[in-house]
Parts: sequence; C-alpha cells; structure tokens
Amino acid sequence: MTEKTLLIKDGTIVTMNGKREIKKGDIYIEGNRIKKIGANLKMNADKVINADGMVVIPGLIQTHIHLTQSLFKGQADDLELLDWLRNRIWPLEASHTKESNYISAKLGIAELIKGGTTSIIDMETVNNTESALDAVLEGGIRAHIGKCMMDYGEGLPDPLMENTENSIRESEELLKKWHKRGNGRIQYAFAPRFVVSCTEKLLTRVRDLSKYYGVMVHTHASENRGEIEFVEKDRGMRNITYLHKLGLTGENLILAHCIWLEEEEMKILANTGTKVAHCPNSNLKLASGIAKIPELLKMGVNVSIGADGAPCNNNLDMFAEMRSAALIQKARLLDPTTMPAPTVFEMATIGGAKAMGLEKEIGSIEEGKKADLAIVDLRSINNAPYENVNILSQLVYSTSARDVKTTIVDGKVLMENRILKTIDEFSVIKDANSILQEQVKKALRG
Repeated sequence: MTEKTLLIKDGTIVTMNGKREIKKGDIYIEGNRIKKIGANLKMNADKVINADGMVVIPGLIQTHIHLTQSLFKGQADDLELLDWLRNRIWPLEASHTKESNYISAKLGIAELIKGGTTSIIDMETVNNTESALDAVLEGGIRAHIGKCMMDYGEGLPDPLMENTENSIRESEELLKKWHKRGNGRIQYAFAPRFVVSCTEKLLTRVRDLSKYYGVMVHTHASENRGEIEFVEKDRGMRNITYLHKLGLTGENLILAHCIWLEEEEMKILANTGTKVAHCPNSNLKLASGIAKIPELLKMGVNVSIGADGAPCNNNLDMFAEMRSAALIQKARLLDPTTMPAPTVFEMATIGGAKAMGLEKEIGSIEEGKKADLAIVDLRSINNAPYENVNILSQLVYSTSARDVKTTIVDGKVLMENRILKTIDEFSVIKDANSILQEQVKKALRG
C-alpha cells in the first residue's frame, strides 16, 4: 500500500530554507509534497514516523554519479585517470549486458538510498542505458540521467565506439521515451563523456539538442593534466575555453571535476552560469588533484557534490564526500576557516538542487516543496556526544551513511529503519556477486 499522507513527528528539522532555520517540529506530507511544517501538528495521516531524537534533513543530492560502474567497485584501484579508463573501466563498461547494467544500477541506487541520497545526475555507459532507467524507475530515486556518448578517440573497445548519428539518434529516442517519467522524477540529460572521446560534430549537435529540448548536458572537464594536454593538442585550446567556443557553457551545462582551471576558465564558468560537480574522494583516489572550490564559490559558481563512480571512490557515501570536501581545502589553503560545515552542507542540498535546475522543488524542507527527505539518527558512538552540538558540523564531520534511518523521495518511503522498500538488498548483492566474475573475465580476457 502506498500512503497518500505521511506525518513525521518531533524531529529536529534542518530546513535549509532562506533563513537556514533549524527547529524542532513535525512535517505533514500529502502526496509527493510537503503540506505543513509546525510544532505538534494535529493531522490525520496514513502513516506516522516518529523522529523524536533524530534529525530530518533535505534529501542529499549527488550531481555526478555513474550507476553503470557500481558493479565494478574494487576492480580499478591505484591507477591514474587515463590508464584507469583505458585499461579497466572502458573494457568493463563494454562488457555490460542489459542484465548486468540493470544489476549495477540497482546496486548503486540501493547504496545511495541507504545513505540518504535522494537525487542524482547520472552518466551511464554507451549501451544498455534503458536497463538503468528501469532500475531508477523501480528504485524510486530522482535522477537526471543520460546515455554516455563517445564517437572519437584511441583505446576505446569496439562496443563503446559510436557512429555520431547513431549516438544522437539513440539519445533522442531515450529522451522521448523517458523524459519526465516516474511522476517527473526522471529527466533526460545529454551525456557526452568528455572532449577526449567526442568529435566537435557530436558536441555541437548536443548543444543544439539540449537547447531544443530544454534539458541539461552532463560531461567531464579538466579532471586530469594528461586529459588537458590531449585537448590542447587536439583542439588547440583548453577544455573550458573550447566548450565555451562551441557555445556549450551556460546554466544547462554541469561539468564534473574542473580541477585544473586557469583564471580565465574560472571566469567563463562564473560569467556563463555553468555548474560544477565536485568529486573530492574520486579526485584524491585517482590522484587527479584538488579543485579550487573556495575560489569558484567566491566567484559565484554553483558548486555541488558527487561521489562519481564506485571504482574511483569505492563508496557512494555523501557524508564521506562532505567531510573530504571540507578538509582538503583547509589543508590546501592552510586555512581552517575555509569551507565551513554550513557551506559544504549547502553544496550537498540546495546547491545540488540548483545544479539540477530544481531548487524550487527540492533541496530544502519548505511547505510546497517536494517531499525528498532523510531522517538521520545522531545518537551513535561516532556522533557522541550529540546534545548541545552544532548539528551541521555533526552532519559534515561525524555522520556516516549508516546513521541514516529513513529515506523518502517524492513522498514515498524508500527506506525505513535501514530496511529498503523498493529494492531487495540481499538479492541485489547476491546477483552482483554472481555476475561480477563473468563480467571481469569478459572484459579483461587476454
């Protein structure tokens, strides 16, 4: 049974509203929206959740994810980006079947829900994107998602090398079939992988189609110095300058990473409203570098956070990403006041909503907004002492995904008391284990 009304009682609500209020109270949800917030609400509801002693937060928003890679956790460690891609990730992605990509997506979605992530921007691989879309529809998470587009480059396995027109055609077909499905939870986003693997023809077609359909473009940029050297040699200019020349920069473009930027490139991002997805743990694990996030924020760039793919991170825990996002900048700038907890938590909530173009719908707990929430229990040893503390600091520096008790998306309870409702956790783990060895053999034989 799907409850039409839901009442969350006696939680400490981290609203992330304009005043950034934190207050004790109740939340009444009707359908997929927050109808009323207040103390001691006397509302009849189909379901009541007792949040006494717990913290209710906006659902966390991860703006750079690869669900297609969730199956390959631990299969590509201790490599730099281009070797990681060419020697491990691309062969593994090329080995996907409809079944394996479906299992991979379900595995990733299950982990995200268990960590309080309610919305993602996801880049799939070249093939079998529809199976991932099926998993997103069934799993209940909110997603901007698109098939990866690759029509250029060396070292690509045959299944990943596309004809430009076929890539465009398949992307448009997916958009027409899936955009706004799931009561609007699913939105399509064009996803050219990065300049290294895309022709100029593909990128300009994506530019035009994204404007025509009014959807986002999601790609990688300036993650690795080797990548930048290749683009400069191949296209005659640096990544951001090149994308700007093509007319791709703007509010509908989100760029993952943006580590190695020159001042002029940073100004382009700020002046065009282009959005940045910061992936701190992925950047650390691949030794790609540390992005100049405080500087970008100061210039007015909207920066949000994502875990990236499982094989370049090994978990999808947004709390771990928030902690790292704060700490690495303090060490880089030798300034303990940079990237304070409130700034980082904004990036993970309302900043993520802005990145998705959904700040009027999600990212904060306010009457009229969609009911995307997580309930976190700070009464654990890793958070103790938890009374009379700064809640935002606890959430950023002390909390982990294991402290999330309940996750709600679009008014639907996807996890309650750590038990998933839309995905059979043990079944998906079993399926992932059973198919992994077959996938690895297929990908890396010889």
